[in-house]
Amino acid sequence: MKFLVLLFFVTLISGHLLGQVVNTGMTANYDSLEIGKIKIGGLVDAYYGFDFNHPETSDRPYFVSSSRHNEININLAYIELQYINKRVRGRLVPGFGTYINANYANEKGSLKNLVEANVGVRISKNRDIWVDAGIMGSPFTNETAISKDHPMYTRSFAPEYVPYYLTGVKVSAPIGKKIKAYGYILNGWQVINDVNNPLSVGTQVEYRPSNNVLINWDTYVGDESSKLTPENRTRYFTDVYFIYNSSRKFSMTSCAYIGLQDKKDTLGVKSRAVWWQANVIAAYQFTKAISLAGRIEYFNDLKSVHVVPITSVKGFDAYSAGLCLNVKVGNNALFRLEGRSFYSDRKMFIGENKQETNWSNLLITNLTVWF
Repeated sequence: MKFLVLLFFVTLISGHLLGQVVNTGMTANYDSLEIGKIKIGGLVDAYYGFDFNHPETSDRPYFVSSSRHNEININLAYIELQYINKRVRGRLVPGFGTYINANYANEKGSLKNLVEANVGVRISKNRDIWVDAGIMGSPFTNETAISKDHPMYTRSFAPEYVPYYLTGVKVSAPIGKKIKAYGYILNGWQVINDVNNPLSVGTQVEYRPSNNVLINWDTYVGDESSKLTPENRTRYFTDVYFIYNSSRKFSMTSCAYIGLQDKKDTLGVKSRAVWWQANVIAAYQFTKAISLAGRIEYFNDLKSVHVVPITSVKGFDAYSAGLCLNVKVGNNALFRLEGRSFYSDRKMFIGENKQETNWSNLLITNLTVWF
């Protein structure tokens, strides 16, 4: 953690940006063809991944993004329709792919295929204050499901175990020139249909101390009891991430979070489970078209709030490290080749011979095209 703090302050005081850094932890960064007040866009993210542990069902464990082994498939494909004027806006993003199949498995009917579907109104003529309602991208962590916006093709542990999407109402407003605040009233933790009566709440603050640095802080509080998890009670979550980008060759991002899950069993005994993670991702641009990115991370969920191990071990924790070669083709295509290794002090993985092991290795390639 001391390393992360030191690295943060080094990047904070270095570099220079000609334009404002983009918050790639949010999904409002679609590329679109603009026709009057209508924007139309789309993306196809195709991949081939090889898990050297040879999972028996071809589903790589512990991940919903690009999760199939030894087959060519589509991680995410979507069409984006957006309307915006000075006072009204709306976005519809239907999506398909193995990410949708894995991450939306608990949603019902046609709702499974909605990456986003929301409408908004600007409630002030003089200030940029908006109220949006519907299915929205989640602000949690520095990564989204849209791989092209990130230095690595694969997702960290971090976003895989917090919401990729939220359903509810969002209020956004600037607080001065450097700070923007958001408030959320939500159906719950990554759900479209509410699974219990109480609504949940969330907050988000974006702070831009300079053009090349963004610091983001999020919170979430909600009752997570349901038929599937009747023992769950209130969940508390907070994350902090920063993004550094400059007109020079180096960029980086880092995220740390902690979540607390209160529980009450059938005998009325109360307990609290904790999960947390930290990661650092950095990229170096060799040319306009070619860059190399690397990631190191640690994820800890020893009480299995989210992760139930596929082995006999109780609770989950693992390290991960990887390198990703990025080759941009024109302005609308990206080819990637990434190698990634996972390690745990305990046997979290199942090897090719069906024996429990400490290691898992992945080689994955991708081609993404967008318009």
